[in-house]
Parts: sequence; structure tokens; C-alpha cells
Amino acid sequence: MKHITNVISIINVINVIAGLTRNPLKPMAVAFCLLFPIASPAQKVWTLEECIKQAQDFNIDIKQRELQIETAEVDLHTSRMSRLPNLNASIGDNVSMGRAQIDDGSATPRITTQTTSNTSASLGASMPIFTGFRISNEVARDKLDVEAAYENLNKAKEDLAINVTGQFLQVLFSKETLKINEEQLFLSKNQAEKTELMVNAGKVARAELSDVQAQVSKDQVAVVEARNNLNLALLNLAQFLELDFTPDFDVAAPNAVQITVQSEALTPPSMLYGEAVGIKPVIKEQEFRLQSAEKAISIAQSANLPTLGLDMGVSTSYFYTFDGVKNVPIAEQLKNRLNEYVGLSLQIPIFNRFATHNQIKKARINVESQQFALDNAKKTLYKEIQTAYQNALAAVEKYKASEVAMRATEESYRGATERYETGKISIFEFNEAKTKWKQTQVDCVQTKYEYVFRTKILDFYANRPISL
Repeated sequence: MKHITNVISIINVINVIAGLTRNPLKPMAVAFCLLFPIASPAQKVWTLEECIKQAQDFNIDIKQRELQIETAEVDLHTSRMSRLPNLNASIGDNVSMGRAQIDDGSATPRITTQTTSNTSASLGASMPIFTGFRISNEVARDKLDVEAAYENLNKAKEDLAINVTGQFLQVLFSKETLKINEEQLFLSKNQAEKTELMVNAGKVARAELSDVQAQVSKDQVAVVEARNNLNLALLNLAQFLELDFTPDFDVAAPNAVQITVQSEALTPPSMLYGEAVGIKPVIKEQEFRLQSAEKAISIAQSANLPTLGLDMGVSTSYFYTFDGVKNVPIAEQLKNRLNEYVGLSLQIPIFNRFATHNQIKKARINVESQQFALDNAKKTLYKEIQTAYQNALAAVEKYKASEVAMRATEESYRGATERYETGKISIFEFNEAKTKWKQTQVDCVQTKYEYVFRTKILDFYANRPISL
């Protein structure tokens, strides 16, 4: 298929060159191309689905939201592990220097200067038994925050998919626009050939040939501009995909974008909203955040309840004197000074300067704020669906009207061609008919892709996969 495309492209180029120079070797050149097709190097062409996946895999904003999920999961792990006992070890050493009274058994105690060292070590653990349901509510809240973070990521992926689809369709529109301009240039060049023959035959004035050649130049400029617009569209798409733009970057255009232009086939906004409100990430995220805020109230209220903890540990110490007094061996001291303990600690809150009361009040205010955020998200979603539906309806009518206009101007162009060749109209009237036909072709292509894009947005709200 690529070989055939290359052959056709080369034939078109040779036809143009041969047409301008009236080269009699044109048939030989065409035959040569057919016998020896030129192979183009293999290049990656991107489908819409591949473009969407590429963008979602490498978009910086998506990666940042993935990090937010990891952060939320770390918070959840911290909450879960807070049920476990903690274990702490400590060791310390104190050195004392100064005068001390020594009781050596005599009638009068002896006062002397003494330097001593006291080394102690301990190992302790504590475990929460009852925390006023704070830990269980923290775990539940952090689970909801993780779910909200995932929905936030899904929302970003959906928005990116819509943007990539718009850029992809812009490339397809630019391709068809370039093709229209190239066809117009081809027709202009053919007309220049015919006009030159008519001038040589004395049927028209030579000035008309200059006018036709001027139109050829205008069409050449239009082709250059259309090709530049296509390159810009490809560049924008490559940037969305986080790719370095290269000349061989291209998209896999479908053979034909088939559309059914029936306004009756569009799903009404109320039905779309009924489906979307239960599945769209933008709504589910706000629902999870509202539930998380409600758990925060329970967490704040837990500070009003008693807490019960289990404490246990072991400690020992070693005493040493530096003034020549015989010291008890270290092993014996550590054994004799060994101390073990276990106990329960109960804390009953009585008054904390209204700190808990205010925390509960703030948590309830946050719940109201999150409820407003959820309501606003639902209203915004419904407005977006209504707007998308109206835009789709308008696109239907615009496409139908542009198709009628294109057929009418095409028929007008064909009639103008016949009248011009018989000398019934001037070259200006002929070019005007040709220009109108070209413009309606471009308008028809534009309205077609606008309609496709608007229907893809409706598919997005209906949670249908975006594809061509």
C-alpha cells in the first residue's frame, strides 16, 4: 500500500512538471514509476488509541497525580500501623563530681571529694488498646482519600483523552484541507494547459492565460499554507504526546470517517446526566472527599472519649566510683538493679480549653464545604452535558448545510467550466466559481470533524470508549 501511495505521489509530481513543460516523455516517466516503485522507509504512524495511551503514560500532570496516590497510600499505611505497639530503647550516663559524705563505720563520717558515674539502660513498649475509635476512623478516612486520589487521576486521564482527540482530529482536518488545496492546484494547472492551447488556437486572449497562471500561483501558496498548518497540527499533537517532533511523525488516518448525521440519534442531556453522574470520576472524587470529611468529624469527636493503653518495659543501671573505692562488678549490678514493669494507663479528658470542641466544629464546617463542592460538581457536569448536546445539534445542522452548499458549488463549478471553455464567461467568473467550490469543500470538512469531535464528547460523558 505504501508503494502504491508513493507511485501515485510521484506520478502527480511528474504530471505537473510534464504538464508545465509539455514534455512528451510523460508516459515514459509514468511507466518507469510503475515498474520501479520507490520504497519509503518504515515509519511509526499513530492511531488515536495509541496517541491517548502515549499521552496518559508520559504526561507530567498525570505523573504528579500518580505521586499523590502514592502519598495517600503512605498515609493509609501509617494509620493502619498505628494499632501496633511501639518499642523504644534508651541508654544514659551521668558523671557526678563534688564533695560527698562517706560512711566508713567510724563515729564521724568522712567528707571527701568524689567522682562517680551512673549508667542506665531501659527498653519500653506501649500499645493502644482503646483510642475512642480514632484509629479505625483514621483508617477509614485515609482509604477514602486514596479512592479520591484515584478518581482525581482518572479525571485527568479523561480530560487528556479529550484534548488528544481534538488535536488528532485537527491533524485529520489539516490533511483533508491539504488534499483539497492540492486538487485545486492540479485543476488550475490543467486549466492553464487548456487555456494555453486556446490562446495558441486564437480562441481567447493571451491576457486570460496570465490570469490563469496567477490563479496557479495563488493555489500554490494555498498548498504551502495548508502543508504548514498540517505540520503545526502534527507538532501540537506530538507535544501532547510528550514526543520530540520529527518530519516522519504521522497519524494513521482512518480510510473514511463515517458519520451518521441524525440529531435524533443524539442522547438527550437528561439521560446522559443520569448515566454520567454515577460513573464520572469528577463526581466520584467529590463523593469520596465528602465521606472523608464526615470521618474527620468522628476523629475529632474521639478526643472526648477516654483512652486506654498498655505499657511495659525493663530497665537496669550500673554505678561506678573513681576514687579507689571497691566497686561492685558490673554484671552483678546489672542483675541486682534489673527492674521490670507492666501496667495500664487510662486517660479521661475533662477540659482542654475548648480545643476538641473547636476541632469538631471545624470538621463539620468542612463537611458542609465538601457538600457544596459535590453539588457544584454535579451542576457543572449537567451544564457541560447540556452545552455539549447543543454544540452537537448545531454541528449536525452546520454539516448538513455545508454538504448542500458543497454540492451546489461543485455543480456551479462544473457549469462554469463548460461555459468558460465555450467562451461564454470570463476567467474571473470561472475563478470565482472555483474558489467558492474550494471554500465549501473546506467548510464541509471542517464541519464534519467538528461534528465528530462533538459526538466524541457525548461519548465521553456516556463513558463510551473514544475511537474513530
